[in-house]
Amino acid sequence: MIDARTAPYAALVLRVTLGALFLAHAGLKIVVFTPAGTAQFFQSLGLPGGLAYAVILAEVVGGLALIAGFYTRWAALALIPILVGAIVTVHGPAGFFFSNPNGGWEFLAFWILALVAQALLGEGAYGLKSGSVGAVPALSTRSA
Repeated sequence: MIDARTAPYAALVLRVTLGALFLAHAGLKIVVFTPAGTAQFFQSLGLPGGLAYAVILAEVVGGLALIAGFYTRWAALALIPILVGAIVTVHGPAGFFFSNPNGGWEFLAFWILALVAQALLGEGAYGLKSGSVGAVPALSTRSA
């Protein structure tokens, strides 16, 4: 049974955490690896270097959208292909466990499932809904 009093706050915690993770990953690509270095890495994988800039932009915009609760369901779903791409190109060959050399896909799979859960839940409490500010008072069977 879902506790309708606390579920919107659980969605809020999940939403802000997911958004912060994407901002942290974008920050890593910007500050530590640099955008040019990230583009070179993408090229070393056989991907277009310009895709790195698109990924960084998507992580920043998607992370901010999740934190703000702006089009939360769409933002969560839009970020999934980035993680699938990371599994297919980098982490998949390293095996399942993230502690493996080159990091496995364990964490990314969990992250994808958390995004799916967020998309199912919606923005939760204190989220922007289509540009308007409002708190979600409670979950019902019709909306989250």
